[in-house]
Amino acid sequence: MNTEPENASPHDDSRRTFLKQSTLLTAMALVPGPVVSAAEAKLDERVAEAIEQVPLSLKVNGKKLKLSVEPRTTLLDLLREQLHLNGTKKGCDYGQCGACTVHVDGQRVNSCLSFAVMHDGKEITTIEGLADGDKLHPMQEAFVKHDGFQCGYCTPGQIMSAVACVREGHAGSEGEIREYMSGNICRCGAYSNIVAAIQDVKKGGQKV
Repeated sequence: MNTEPENASPHDDSRRTFLKQSTLLTAMALVPGPVVSAAEAKLDERVAEAIEQVPLSLKVNGKKLKLSVEPRTTLLDLLREQLHLNGTKKGCDYGQCGACTVHVDGQRVNSCLSFAVMHDGKEITTIEGLADGDKLHPMQEAFVKHDGFQCGYCTPGQIMSAVACVREGHAGSEGEIREYMSGNICRCGAYSNIVAAIQDVKKGGQKV
């Protein structure tokens, strides 16, 4: 049954709309924060579920994999969260620290800045893929020998970049090494030891 007066004016409609909006805003303001947060989280979850997953073929550390990923998934998150290769570290998440460095078809890449779907059909090597079973990679051995790490958090990214530095032919001098390793930050300050490790591998002529 319509209870509104037949001669209601536009002013009355505006007033009713204002009162409804004010009541809604007041009710929202009284809702506890955790309830609002839970609702937002549920909405985010539904949005994520609505995003179509796409097929992805990769060769990771020598193993061929068939995966399904969301288009927005970074290579870093795929490696850590889906493949559980936690040696690749999440540092700044802005491509500024180098802790997430991996090799894609032999080239070093900041995996936090790269979507996984961009690498369909490519070969990914992480720190877990450098060693040959129990035998360490020459660069890993050099880092141990020269104490090229302290807390160790940046070490996987440092080693991956160091291997690429030698492969790229940028290990001809201390200055060149420092230049081409400048994208990898060591907050403990072990830079001189890292340079020494790279020089040792370069001087020894080991295959990297």
